[in-house]
Amino acid sequence: MKVAKSLLLLAAIVLCSGTVFAQTGESQTAEKEPAAIVEIGAAPDWTVPGGGSSFGPTVAVEVTPIENWLELEAGVTSLFSPHSTEWDTDLLFKKPWTLSRKVEFMVGVGPEWIHTNEYGMPKNAIAGEAALDFMFWPWKKHKLGWYLEPAYDYSLGRGHEQSVGLSGGLLISIP
Repeated sequence: MKVAKSLLLLAAIVLCSGTVFAQTGESQTAEKEPAAIVEIGAAPDWTVPGGGSSFGPTVAVEVTPIENWLELEAGVTSLFSPHSTEWDTDLLFKKPWTLSRKVEFMVGVGPEWIHTNEYGMPKNAIAGEAALDFMFWPWKKHKLGWYLEPAYDYSLGRGHEQSVGLSGGLLISIP
């Protein structure tokens, strides 16, 4: 219950942060906002407290329905460990900030569906996810970049499993 309250508090802070923290149009040049950004990378994940670890590929697509206020990210991650495979599908609602011409930061929360197959026994669960997203654009035109995204997951399924992860990889801007 404490975790659910913490996630709700984080969502309220992000959504009510006001124009003080909003991205300014001045930091963006006349550069056109891309239609979408594709994230391709890898993700290690650790069950807390004291659980096992897993690793696998991740892919996500991010769009901006409300510039400077809301970005939506839909992603899929497959995690592998001995005797277990897990597929995580999430939808994050993110609040963006531009820190410089080359660095963006976002805070996001959203629902997640987790499908696990452990020792041949499948199970499904709904979870909540909170993530921080750091995007780095090394070139003037934001065509290619890289990202780091630490995240926390709280499963609403039996056992209320919790995990922390860190995904990272390549950003590809789609015009």
